[in-house]
Amino acid sequence: MTIWPIRSAPTEREGAALRRREETCLPTSAAEPVNSKKLCRDGALGALSFMLGLTLTGASTSCAEPLRPAILYNLVKFDASFNEAAYRGIERFKTETGTQYREFEVKSDVEREAVLRRFASRGEDPIIAIGFPFASSVEKVAADFPKSRFVIIDAVVQKPNVQSVVFKEQEGGFLVGLMAAMASKTGTIGMVGGMDLPIIRRIACGYERGAKATRPEIAVLEAYAGDTPSAFTDPARGAELARSEIGQGADVVLQAAGQTGIGVLRAAADAKVLGIGSDSNQNGLYPGHVLTSLLKRTDNAVYLALRDAASSEWKPGTRLLGVAEGGIDLAIDDADKPLVTDEMRQAIDKAKKAIVAGKLVVPDWAKARSCPP
Repeated sequence: MTIWPIRSAPTEREGAALRRREETCLPTSAAEPVNSKKLCRDGALGALSFMLGLTLTGASTSCAEPLRPAILYNLVKFDASFNEAAYRGIERFKTETGTQYREFEVKSDVEREAVLRRFASRGEDPIIAIGFPFASSVEKVAADFPKSRFVIIDAVVQKPNVQSVVFKEQEGGFLVGLMAAMASKTGTIGMVGGMDLPIIRRIACGYERGAKATRPEIAVLEAYAGDTPSAFTDPARGAELARSEIGQGADVVLQAAGQTGIGVLRAAADAKVLGIGSDSNQNGLYPGHVLTSLLKRTDNAVYLALRDAASSEWKPGTRLLGVAEGGIDLAIDDADKPLVTDEMRQAIDKAKKAIVAGKLVVPDWAKARSCPP
């Protein structure tokens, strides 16, 4: 029913762990015959359980199929940002468990749905889609494959077999806003977003609130690269917007724009001012000119989904990750260490503790569709 597109560029891998194996499996009771066709996660464990079952009457054990995960990236996997962090998450799971996986870089809306259907029809599970552009396709395909498990990162799809992972971006925005205000010498800071979305507005609002919490008089400039997904893949446009803000006096500029943001950081370094990275640790891209990076831990989101699936704890619904849940953090390392003062560290630690304790609640732009004063 599904036509698999023929492409020369997809990055797709299949390892031995993805092949089905016929193993002996322990029956659910001592009286039941062994079903030699059932798939076990570990043949040796199944055999051991069988021997134990002969001596422990009534012992009950279930035998699960091995995970066959697949991950889909929107446009580019190695983007030094959002997608690449997700890749590190599935690689971490692979390293710890030996589980191989399939992957695909999706280039179009048509391909998005076709690849999801192909993975589901082949029994890949769970299927992880990275980014909001997958939302409509995941909704359609999940409905047609109700026994398959899907995970979507950065969007919400309300289906009984879909786990949606979203982030409290405003908390990260607040933290980097604190640092930006403390680092600024001109009293003006900037922010360049990719596509104008609630996700990015959350960051921008948190950024402004954090900056004004430490310097109420500070000016915060804000610009967006566009209103389509391509706004996240245009470094030249990012550099143009950053130069405009720098020309208006901004000496610290946050990028929240995916690949477009690489241009923002480059423009900041060229102008001898400070940039702030996002999604992944981008401190090392322009050492001495990147104050910090807002980490949106898509790596943890992917890893946790796979860990839960492997331990039979996976659940559909919405998983919300912020500072307290390990979904949002800042990157401070050797590349930016000389830029980060003790005063900044103390302010960040204090704010983090307040967020985790519930004493500091950063407003969510998406709830009011505006940034409270």
